[in-house]
Amino acid sequence: MTTISQRTALSPRHLTRAGERLSFVYLERCLVHRDANAITAQDADGTTHIPSATIGTLLLGPGTRVTHQAMSVLADSGAAVCWVGEQGVRYYASGRALTRSAALAEAQALQWANTRSRLAVARAMYQLRFPDEDPSGLTRKELLGREGRRVKDCYRTQSSRTGVPWHGRHYTPGDFSSGDPVNQAITAAAQCMYGIAHAVVTSLGCSPALGFVHSGHELSFVLDIADLYKTELGIPLAFDIAAEDEEDIGPRLRRALRDRIHETSLLDRCVTDIKRLVLPRTNNWHTADGDDDTVTVQSDDGLHLSAGRNHSPEPGTAGGAMTW
Repeated sequence: MTTISQRTALSPRHLTRAGERLSFVYLERCLVHRDANAITAQDADGTTHIPSATIGTLLLGPGTRVTHQAMSVLADSGAAVCWVGEQGVRYYASGRALTRSAALAEAQALQWANTRSRLAVARAMYQLRFPDEDPSGLTRKELLGREGRRVKDCYRTQSSRTGVPWHGRHYTPGDFSSGDPVNQAITAAAQCMYGIAHAVVTSLGCSPALGFVHSGHELSFVLDIADLYKTELGIPLAFDIAAEDEEDIGPRLRRALRDRIHETSLLDRCVTDIKRLVLPRTNNWHTADGDDDTVTVQSDDGLHLSAGRNHSPEPGTAGGAMTW
């Protein structure tokens, strides 16, 4: 078998676009290994092969063990990997961007570094969630206040629609079972959406840490993106699942969410939303995650020069460059 060190790294041309992948795959109580460019899940019932390049996020539940080779192929395929627990605890994730271009990362950093453009993106995020309102001119405090009221209204509306009693949002980190069934469903939906958002953010080459609403955490931008679909997708589905049955809330919510994400083409929409948010002033946002695998060095006046060359002037000349 070819060793990891001898394998050629996959280029963006060989990888499945983020919008065309499975939203997430959940595994538990199995050994996760690799076979060529697929991962394998081995348990008492046998071995299942899953092409790594088709996975957006791999959720590893209780009782899973994963090999170094499996993690290597998942990283090269741009898949996010998250460890999840029956108590709703999930934090670790990894993956490699599907693009080699820094265009989106640089655009995100540029928007984030300016306080006015950062607020403009936060307003655009609010309008994506609540298109019936015009947030232009609102301060951050006003945005947070309106967002809080809209989310509370969503909880009350879904409670009335499904007949599920609602006594407020209650979640104790690390203690999934402390909440009532609908709170458990909301938590499970949120955890899955965080994993999916993380997969799309990293696959596009953006920074998970540079958030426009959230801040101070390495996943701030991930939380921003996941929240875009909370009142539209996560909360209503959580109430639907809680209304059906109070047993097996987590597994049933995951299956229902996976189906709903597929039905609504959410991954493709998420990719489009991120590009439009961080590239609002350009006309080529749809090509920003292309196959460009070029490294340049920065010069004066915004000029980019070719890398891999020595840019010291030749003796006796006013300028120029020579190769290493």
